[in-house]
Amino acid sequence: MAQAGQGQGRGQGDRQGTRARGLKLADILVTLVIAVVFGIIYKIWGPMYDVFKPLGLHAEQLSYGMWFLAGTFAFLVLRKPGVAVLAEVAAASISALLGSEWGVATLWYGLLQGLGAELVFAAFLYRNSSVWVASLAAIGAAAGSLVLDFGYGYIDRLTAWNYTLFIGLRLVGSIAIAGIFAYSLAKALELTGATKPLRPASKQDYDALHRS
Repeated sequence: MAQAGQGQGRGQGDRQGTRARGLKLADILVTLVIAVVFGIIYKIWGPMYDVFKPLGLHAEQLSYGMWFLAGTFAFLVLRKPGVAVLAEVAAASISALLGSEWGVATLWYGLLQGLGAELVFAAFLYRNSSVWVASLAAIGAAAGSLVLDFGYGYIDRLTAWNYTLFIGLRLVGSIAIAGIFAYSLAKALELTGATKPLRPASKQDYDALHRS
């Protein structure tokens, strides 16, 4: 009977963990708070795009990963479906409201960048939050931004070598900022214990409860 009770409790725990993966109001509010912070950072970061230009051809692309940071960081904190795209769109909206140089286009960039990151996290069933998955998500966000760059005609006239350098530097900046830096920032926050109440309980958590 005791074993049956433990099995039943474990089954309930697994189901609770599964249900907990959906976004709750608290998750949405935390995501929006993150988005507000990064929306302000996005606005402040705008001039950095021009600061990098004198460093060399397309050097400004090394700074581009900052605009993908909200999506990857929010997921690494909450680790739930929909967080990356919500955070990126909301951050872009805040940046636009604050007077972004790119106007309404900022919202489209936020959407595609967020979707690019979200698709990568979804490919791993939202269960992998390693630095290399975060880096892949940063690449996904960069891919979304490049689609719009091409659509708006910003880069469709570049020669092949120029285009390769442009994309290569953007990817490097994306991995460094929205991948590695986002992961390090989330890990630093995790060490404070602040992120634990925000995440769904895992099977290991329920197993530990049953053993105690």
